[in-house]
Amino acid sequence: MQCLRVPGPRGLELNKETRLASDMDEHSAIAPDHQLPAYTPEHRRHTGVGIFIWSLLVLLLVLAFVLIYRHHEDAKKQAEAAAHVAPGITVTSATAQKGNIGVYLDSIGTVTPVYTDSITAQVTGLIVAVHYTEGQRVNKGDPLIDIDPRPYQATLLEAQGTLERDQNVLAQAQMDLQRYRDAWDRKAIAKQILDDQEKLVLQDEGTVKNDQGTVQYDQVQVDFCHIVAPIAGRVGLRLVDPGNVVQTAGTVTLVVITQIEPITVIFTIPEDSLGPVVARLKQNAKLSVDAYDRSDQAKIATGQLLTLDNQIDTTTGTVKGRSLFNNKNDALFPNQFINTRLLVNTLQGVTLIPASAIQQNGQASFVYVVQNNVVHMRSVKPGVTNAGVTQVDGINPGDVVANSSFDKLQDNAKVVISNTPASANTSGSSANGSNPSGNSAP
Repeated sequence: MQCLRVPGPRGLELNKETRLASDMDEHSAIAPDHQLPAYTPEHRRHTGVGIFIWSLLVLLLVLAFVLIYRHHEDAKKQAEAAAHVAPGITVTSATAQKGNIGVYLDSIGTVTPVYTDSITAQVTGLIVAVHYTEGQRVNKGDPLIDIDPRPYQATLLEAQGTLERDQNVLAQAQMDLQRYRDAWDRKAIAKQILDDQEKLVLQDEGTVKNDQGTVQYDQVQVDFCHIVAPIAGRVGLRLVDPGNVVQTAGTVTLVVITQIEPITVIFTIPEDSLGPVVARLKQNAKLSVDAYDRSDQAKIATGQLLTLDNQIDTTTGTVKGRSLFNNKNDALFPNQFINTRLLVNTLQGVTLIPASAIQQNGQASFVYVVQNNVVHMRSVKPGVTNAGVTQVDGINPGDVVANSSFDKLQDNAKVVISNTPASANTSGSSANGSNPSGNSAP
């Protein structure tokens, strides 16, 4: 084997490569056509470029897949959202009506009987009978209690005897006087005798009158032994029993009678609201008063304002009023606490809407007027409220207003009416004042 010697480093490198190739040719058992080409830097460079290109293609494919997937998901979500979007906000509505509404004054009151009698004994004696039962309705003159009358009957009999004696003495003196007058006419007696007899008759007449007074007094004492109802009403619980001894100067109450029919209610009126009430009373108006229970929900009775007190209470700034109720069904009970509503006036031909349709924004009030399924915010001025109905200024009768879903509504929002627009309920706003929740506007 020849070795080609080339001077310098390059010649040394070629010598080494030549020797390696020669050694491989001598010892290789693989045919030349099955051997891989020798590894060169150019081959390495081409392989790296291919790997980079393939990696870039894979990355682009993954990125395209992600973009397509996200687009598909967004489209799906938009489709689902579109499927659930309603054509508008569902609301209920009410139609403004033209009607009448009452102006009321609310207050608290106490049921007060016209008469309440606490009966005590006027004579001293033993109770022999109690004729009433507890809670009984009695009429005037019905017997209640009997006190033993025998001592007073004996005294009365003695006085009557004295009266009869003195009456006969007077009759004798009057006969003598007539005789003396006849004798004086005949000049048979002195004038002094006639004058003395006349004075004697006058003395006897005085004695008879005194006896008559004694008889009448004793008769009253006997009558006091038989106690009757001085008024018609209801008797309370029994306070005494047969066998009890009562005293004339005692403080023990024998029976209490309370008049039930009619009955009155005393309530208060603020002094600031007194002017309209007085003006109506000067017009001889019959102002209706409704009585409601403690919860202010159920109406108990309807009466009429009877009168007002003559002065204002400076500690409360109110004046008392008394109203009269016939109380035929005994709905009002003495000393019962109730709520009262005084009908002061009735507004005629005003615009009425449900109070629930009015919204507040600070001090401002507004409603949502529905026009062509679109709501428009409209400012209103509320007035009198009664039975859930409010008188307003700012809209016209016939306007349809939204009455629900206020948390979703905005100006110019589209809406869907869920039912036929309901008219505002104006029943009970008339002058008879038969409905609850009446308040005058401030």
